Amino acid sequence: MAVDDLGKAGVPRFLGSTLACVLVSASAAAQAQAPAYPSKPVRIVASSGAGGNVDLIARAVAQRLAESFAQPVLVDNKPGASGIIAHEFIAKAPPDGYTLMVLPSVSHSANPSLFKKLPYDTLRDFTAISIIARGPLILVANPSLPVKSLQDLIALAKSKPGQIVAANGGNGTAGHLGLEMMMAMSGTKFLQVPYKGNAPGLTDTIAGHTAIMIDTMSTSIPHVKSGRLRAIAVTSLERSPLLPGVASVAEAGLPGYEASVYIGLLGPAGMPREIVNKLAGEVARIARNAETRLYFAEQGVEVVGSTPEEFSAFIKDDIAKWEKVIRQAGIKAE
Repeated sequence: MAVDDLGKAGVPRFLGSTLACVLVSASAAAQAQAPAYPSKPVRIVASSGAGGNVDLIARAVAQRLAESFAQPVLVDNKPGASGIIAHEFIAKAPPDGYTLMVLPSVSHSANPSLFKKLPYDTLRDFTAISIIARGPLILVANPSLPVKSLQDLIALAKSKPGQIVAANGGNGTAGHLGLEMMMAMSGTKFLQVPYKGNAPGLTDTIAGHTAIMIDTMSTSIPHVKSGRLRAIAVTSLERSPLLPGVASVAEAGLPGYEASVYIGLLGPAGMPREIVNKLAGEVARIARNAETRLYFAEQGVEVVGSTPEEFSAFIKDDIAKWEKVIRQAGIKAE
C-alpha cells in the first residue's frame, strides 16, 4: 500500500471514510431509538413542607403533567434551611429532566445575599424552565390597631418608631423582606419578630400579641372576612381580584413597591433544550386551563406559564432587587 493511501494517523483512507460513515449511522440509529421524554416517572421536589402554597401548586402541576405525559409525576417534599436542602439536591441531580423543583422565588433570589456560602451557584447550577404562578402577599393588622389604611399605618409608625410589633414567618422570608422594603421606602421602623413559619406569627397577630404581618393571601383572607384581621394593603403593583376593595401598597403611597411571590419550575444545569421547551410548553398549557386557573386563584395566586428566557431574566432582576433590600437593612441569615 502506498504512503499516499494512508491518512495522517496511518489509517487507510478508504477505511477511515468507512469508519466515519459507520459512526454517523450508529449515532443516528441511537437517536432514533432513544425513547421520547418522558419514558419513566418524573420527580418534582417541593422546597417546602406538605400543605403550603408551594406544595399545593407543585401537586397541581404534577397531576396535570402526569395526565399529559402518561407517566407518574411524583412530588417529593424537601423543606428546611431556607430552601437550601432542595436547591442542593437539584443542583446535583442528573440534567435529564426527570428531577425538577418547584420553589418560591424569594428563597431562590434572596439566599445568595443572605448566606455567605451556599453549596450551589444560583445562576450557574440551575436551568430556568417557567414561572408557574405569581401572587401578592397581604399586609394585615389586628383590628385593635387604630389604622385603616397604609397611610394611617405609616403615620402611626413615624409617631412611634420601633414600637409597633410586626410578625413574620422567619428571617429572610417574603414577609420579612417585604416589610423591610416597605420601611426603607416609607422611612418607618417596625419591630420585627421572626416566628418558625407564618402560621404561629399569624396566630399571634390575630390574638393581638403582634400588631401587623405580611402574610400569604390564602391564609389571611378567611380571617379578614371574619373580622379577626384588617386588610391594609396588598403587595402587588395592582389590586388583587380576590380583594378588589383593598389598595396595593404602590397605589396607597409607595409607587413602585412590589413584593409578590413567584413560584417557578427549575431543573439542574445542562438540561437538553428540547426537554426544557417541552416542559415550559406544558406549563403554558396548564396556565390556559380554566379549572387550574380557578384552583390557583383559590390559593391566592395567578397562573403565568412564562418562557424559559422570561424566567431566567426575572431571576437575575429579582436577585438584584432583594440584594439591595438585604444590604440596606443589614440582614444576616440566622
